[in-house]
Amino acid sequence: MRATIVGAGIAGLTAALALARHGIDVEVFERAQVLKEAGAGLQLSPNATHALASLGLLPGLQKIGFEPQSAEVYRASDGVLLLANPLGATARARWGAPYLQVHRSDLQALLLAALKEYRRVSIHLGEEVAGALSDHKSAYVQMKSGRLVASDFALGCDGVRSVVREALFGKESLQFTGQVAWRGVVATDDLPRGLIPPKAVVWTGPERHFVHYYVSGGRAVNFVGVVEQDWHHEGWTTPGDPDQLQQEFSDWPDEVRHLCAAVRQPFRWALYGRPKMTQWTKGRISLLGDACHPMLPFLAQGAAMAIEDAVVLANRLKVLEDPTLALKAYFSARIERTAKVQAWSRRNARLFHLPGPAAGLAFSAARIADRMTGSDPLDRMEWLYGYEAL
Repeated sequence: MRATIVGAGIAGLTAALALARHGIDVEVFERAQVLKEAGAGLQLSPNATHALASLGLLPGLQKIGFEPQSAEVYRASDGVLLLANPLGATARARWGAPYLQVHRSDLQALLLAALKEYRRVSIHLGEEVAGALSDHKSAYVQMKSGRLVASDFALGCDGVRSVVREALFGKESLQFTGQVAWRGVVATDDLPRGLIPPKAVVWTGPERHFVHYYVSGGRAVNFVGVVEQDWHHEGWTTPGDPDQLQQEFSDWPDEVRHLCAAVRQPFRWALYGRPKMTQWTKGRISLLGDACHPMLPFLAQGAAMAIEDAVVLANRLKVLEDPTLALKAYFSARIERTAKVQAWSRRNARLFHLPGPAAGLAFSAARIADRMTGSDPLDRMEWLYGYEAL
């Protein structure tokens, strides 16, 4: 069986590896001339690391990742701890896989190294796709150069601005969320020693919040700060003004202010919501990752959902010989879960930006409910972290 994949980001490379391990020939087409991952840090919760472990990547992940002790939410105005979920050994014991924080480029390099073991996987750079279609025998990907690539099935792993999605389902309506994200990476050596704890931390405040965590084995700190603002440029790679970033969080806790001051070049992008797709498979072509269920970055699950997609899809193709049936089965297996994750991400966007007293009440309600029911705080995450991509 032969597959064509459009896009060589985390989604496309994971899909290529998952398919190759099942003996499927794969061609990957990427419009960039050089493979370098946009963005910076990723949080890979146990559902994602479990899926990557099934592809033989866990030892490599542990070398490039950082394992936080816990995930904690604080109120920025007074430093009050609102919520704490243990991770580290607790997560490994409960879900059989670690919670790891990695740099995107490190994960991309790990996937590329794994793909080199498969002779029947080829990656073509500088190849821009113009469209895609299929008939009862084959899937076809049309290159802007005019070349037509035929295969048994094709996958659009080409992100939020997916050309494949538009070719299959037409243009979509976008809705600006009113939120703008700042991101950056700071070398740990450029920060005061011990300033950043070995945890995944969220600081909440009215109309803004800030997240920071270690990546690259603890050698760097990744941060994302989100503010409610009327600025509409969508894209990971727009440089932001360092002075403006510092102004946005000028009266926030020391950790936040030091990170904002230490970053050499922050980046900025507007957050857009996209409607839930009711279908993302047509004939012998399907979508995967952000191309079909883009996530707002408030549950740290965008990469995780793409990784799960890849493993589930490959397993359906292993069982069902007809690609059209396998793609339909993959969609049916994934649509409700990814929609739920999208909904929780939107919920967190509101929760993280509540005024101080309201935020305290919202998080206190969760803690009180745990005490009344005798529940472990991690029980709330079982549906998400306990999922096994099969």
